[in-house]
Amino acid sequence: MSQGVILFPSIHFALQAEKLIKGKGFFIDLIPVPRQLSSDCGICLLIEWEQREILYSLLETGGVKIEGIHLLPERGKPKEGKWFNC
Repeated sequence: MSQGVILFPSIHFALQAEKLIKGKGFFIDLIPVPRQLSSDCGICLLIEWEQREILYSLLETGGVKIEGIHLLPERGKPKEGKWFNC
């Protein structure tokens, strides 16, 4: 199963997103932002790539600001790209 991450402009929005998404019954994790996506310290949500559209819709409806949604490369395979980027 492919995984991705949702990036946020601040930790405040990441925590708000975690609460909203977990409250809807989705399983996500907060992780450090991968180095290849940002040199800033911060956290992001680790998601199942297949759920990205519904999670984006939930965050948009909930008023949570995001910076982008990125596909993570699978081990041994090149990164395919990003789905959404502000």
